[in-house]
Amino acid sequence: MLERLELQVFLTLAEELHFGRTAERLHVTTGRVSQVLKKLEGRVGTLLFDRSSRTVELTEIGRQLRDDLQSGYEQIETGLARATQAARGSDSSLRVGFVGALAGQVMHRAAQRFTDDELGAPVRIREVQVVDALARLRGGHLDVLVISLPLSAPDITVGPVLFSEARMLAVPAGHPLATRASVTMEDLVGIVVLRPTDTTPGAWPADRHPRRTPSGSTIVGGPRVDTFQEALQQAGAGAGAVIVGAQVLRFYSRPDVVYVPFSDAPPIEWAATWLKTNDVPRNRSFARIAQDIGSGFLQQ
Repeated sequence: MLERLELQVFLTLAEELHFGRTAERLHVTTGRVSQVLKKLEGRVGTLLFDRSSRTVELTEIGRQLRDDLQSGYEQIETGLARATQAARGSDSSLRVGFVGALAGQVMHRAAQRFTDDELGAPVRIREVQVVDALARLRGGHLDVLVISLPLSAPDITVGPVLFSEARMLAVPAGHPLATRASVTMEDLVGIVVLRPTDTTPGAWPADRHPRRTPSGSTIVGGPRVDTFQEALQQAGAGAGAVIVGAQVLRFYSRPDVVYVPFSDAPPIEWAATWLKTNDVPRNRSFARIAQDIGSGFLQQ
């Protein structure tokens, strides 16, 4: 009979193919991962992974074992989650926060499917502001937060990318760039880019308020803003420009703001995140459902 930790180590390593990430997800040391794997391989009688200094890959027997164990392990975890939910009663809701209109649509559809798939498990969806979204997650007010990347926070797990959108520049309707078919990052030189009020790392993705262009030229920072709607209002009033995602074309149309696509900037990605201390199966289950729904949205 395999112990639960042996199952967790093997299946997580089979997914991550990285000892460090596996240790982080399971909240153990890499030495402990190696120790458990060595014990399991000794029990099976052969190597389950081919590892070198650069790569970790499943062996043929390792792939077979993963396939054989995966469904059973998921049933065990689901059973434990249902028992925990029953014990917690009305406090068992999955609390999901989102930033932005497109994320809101994806979350509400994902919540319905999650409730259907998880035998009535309730989901509470709430919109949060970008400047305090991470604080609400860290404060225990949310189980899952859908936010745009990049996010560098050692205490937070970044789950799968749910959807992506083209990067655009919001400028006042009368701005010289408003008539352009596209802009480049170098076009940010000489214009004012609005800044967030909260400068806590990760509170507002740094690539949305860059300080320099790719060539190293300085970008002038403009007035501070607290919310996305305030940023658009300031942009429309001529106070500065804002880097946004293409969902603005569908959800944030304004007569005083023009959205111009970047020709040389990568898309903005949105992902489900949660605290590493709350890395539980239902968070990952919800994220998988949201990823499936998010991939079905037509992105600009």
